Amino acid sequence: MSRVQVLCSFLPVLLIGLASSYCAAATGFQPISPEELRMTSEPQAPGAPAVILYRQLDRDDNIHTGHEDNYFRIKILTEEGRKHANVEIEFARVTEDDIANIHGRTIHPDGSIVNFDGTVFNKSLVKDRGRRYMAKTFTLPDVQVGSIIEYYYTRNLSEHYFYDSLWVLSEDLFTRSATFSLKPFEPNDWKLYLRWVWNWLPPGTAQPQQGPDRIIRLEAHNIPAFQEEQFMPPENELKSRVSFIYSFDAFEPDPDKFWRNVGKKRNGELESFLGKRQSMQDVVAQIVSPNDPPETKLRKIYDRVQQTRNTSYEVRKTEQELQRAKEKKPSNAEDLWKRGYGDGKDITWLYLALVRAAGFEAYGCWVADRQRYFFTSKTEESNKLDANVVQVKLDGKDLYLDPGAAFTPFGLLAWSETGTTGLRLDKDGGTWIQTPLPASSESRNERKARLRLTETGDLEGKLTMTYTGLSGMYWRLRERNSDEVERKRLLEDLAKEQVPAAAEVNLTNKPDWSSSATPLVAELDIKIPGWVSGAGRRALLPVGIFSAQEKRFFEHTNRVHPIYVEYPYQKIDDVTIDLPLGWQVGSLPPPQTQDGHIIVYTLRAENEKGTLHLTRLLNVDFMMIDHKYYAPLRSFFQAVRTGDEQQIVLQPGSAAASN
Repeated sequence: MSRVQVLCSFLPVLLIGLASSYCAAATGFQPISPEELRMTSEPQAPGAPAVILYRQLDRDDNIHTGHEDNYFRIKILTEEGRKHANVEIEFARVTEDDIANIHGRTIHPDGSIVNFDGTVFNKSLVKDRGRRYMAKTFTLPDVQVGSIIEYYYTRNLSEHYFYDSLWVLSEDLFTRSATFSLKPFEPNDWKLYLRWVWNWLPPGTAQPQQGPDRIIRLEAHNIPAFQEEQFMPPENELKSRVSFIYSFDAFEPDPDKFWRNVGKKRNGELESFLGKRQSMQDVVAQIVSPNDPPETKLRKIYDRVQQTRNTSYEVRKTEQELQRAKEKKPSNAEDLWKRGYGDGKDITWLYLALVRAAGFEAYGCWVADRQRYFFTSKTEESNKLDANVVQVKLDGKDLYLDPGAAFTPFGLLAWSETGTTGLRLDKDGGTWIQTPLPASSESRNERKARLRLTETGDLEGKLTMTYTGLSGMYWRLRERNSDEVERKRLLEDLAKEQVPAAAEVNLTNKPDWSSSATPLVAELDIKIPGWVSGAGRRALLPVGIFSAQEKRFFEHTNRVHPIYVEYPYQKIDDVTIDLPLGWQVGSLPPPQTQDGHIIVYTLRAENEKGTLHLTRLLNVDFMMIDHKYYAPLRSFFQAVRTGDEQQIVLQPGSAAASN
C-alpha cells in the first residue's frame, strides 16, 4: 500500500552543536504579507474553510533536552473555518513531559492584532472507539472570517527518548508552505546510525537533505488536506510523512542479510533470558499433571502465567516511587518467576520458557504491531517488530499466544498482533511468519433481550450484553484503571448507543472485569419509551431495536482510503417481545439476507403465539479492503439500514376485538 522510498546511505551523526536556521517557533512571530491579509480564497483548495499559510516544525533529538518547536499560521476563509480558533495540541504522557511556551494571536485584515492572553487547559479527550488522549486546549480571541490566526509552542520530549522521530506533513487543512528540520541525537562515546524514509511526499518535493551543519531539512509546498474517514487504516500509513530511524546497526544494502543479523541478535537475547530449562521444569511440575492432555497443559500454564503481576498495565510510577519500591527488572525467566512480576514482554517469554520445559516445540516471535503502522521488511525498520508472541506446535498446527498482553484469551492474540508479519527466532536468523487473523465468530457482541410492550407503546425489560474474545478484551483493557462507577456508566452508555431512540438503562450485575477466560457479561434493565407508534387502528414496531451504529456507517458517497476494521467480529441480537393482552400481529416483514461473502446480514421476525421473536446477525469477516470496493460495501449497509427500518404491524387490543 505504501510507496516508500529509502535514502540508501547511512549518515553518521556527529556532535557539532550548530543550531537550525529555522527558528521562528523559538523566537516569536514572523511578519505577515499584505497578500496574506487580503486573500479570500485558495485556488488550490476551492471551498476550503481555512488554509495553513505557513507551518514550521524544528526538532532537536538531544536525549537530555529533546524538544520540538511548532509554528502555525492559518487563514480563516468561511464561518465554518472559525472553529480553528479552538486549538487542541495532543500529547502523550508516555513520550512527552509537556507542551510549553504557548503563544497565539489573531490578525484582522486591516492588520490590527489581538494577542492571546487567556487560559490554557489540560483536557482528557475521547477519539474514535473511545480512545482517550491528553491535549492542551485554548481559544484564540476575536477570530472572524478573513482573520489570520497564529500560534506556536514547544513540545518537550521525555529524557532519553529519541527512537520515534517523525515529520508528519499532512494536516486537516491545505498547507501552502511548510519547513521541517531535525537536529539528530549525537552520542559522544558510542556509535549510532541514522537514516530516514518517506511516504507520499507532495509532487515536486525534494527529498530531505542533511546540511554541513548536520541538520536535516525539508521544504514542501501545496500539501493537500488530509481527509479523515470512518474505518480507515492508521493515519501514519496514509499521511505524507518522513520517519527517522536510529539504529545501533549500520545500514545493510541486502535486506535479507540485515534481518538475519537482527534475528540472530534477538535470538541470543531471548535464549539468555530463558535460561536453564531444568529450573523451569520444576515450575511446570507445580502447574500441570503428567496425564493432562497437551492443550490442557498449555492452558494451565497460560492461566498461571497471566496471574503474574504485569507492570506494563499499571499506572506509571515516577522514578522516585520505583526507587522506594526497590523493584528491579527481572534478569531472566527464573528470576521473573521468583519475583512474581515483570512487564508484558518478559511475561510472554516466561510462558515460552515454561512450555518448552513442558516438552512442547515452541518459538519466540517478534511481530509488527499494526495499531499505528504497517510493516514492510524493505525499509529495515527493526523497531517496528515491537510485539512479542509465542508460537507453539500443537497437533501439527501453529498456535500463537501472548499471555503478556493483558486480558487476551487463550488461543487469541491482541487484535493489533493478528494478520501481521513477524520474525520467528532461531539461531540461524529466523523465519518470516504471518500471524493468523481470527474468524469473526471468535469475537462476538451478543445482545439478548426479554422485553414486554406496554399499552402506551413502551418497550421495557431485561437486556444481557455479552462481549466475547477480542471484543471483551478491548473493553477490559480500556477500563482496567477505571472505578466501578465509570465502568457502570460505560456499559450503560454502550447499551444506549445501540438503540436508535432515547433509552433508559440501568446496570444490575457486577461484570467480571479481571478475567481473560470468560466473556464480559453485562445485565441491564432497559426501557425504550414510545418505541411503537400508532397509525390509525394499527401500531408499528420497528424491528431494528439495536441497530443505531450501522445507521451511521458509510454515509458519504465517495471514498479515498481503504476500509479497515481492525479485526473480524459478529453482532448477534436475539430479542423476545411479549405483546399486551389482546394485541395481535397484523403482518411481519419478510426475512432479510444480504450475503457479501466477507460480510453477511440476516434479519428475521417471527410470531410465536402472540410473542414476537427477532433475530439479527451482522458478520464482518475481513480486516481491510481496497477503496475501489467501497460502492458495493456502501450499498450493502444501505440495504442493512433498509432492513432494520422495517416494521411489524400490530393491532392493539381494542382494534383486534372490534375486528
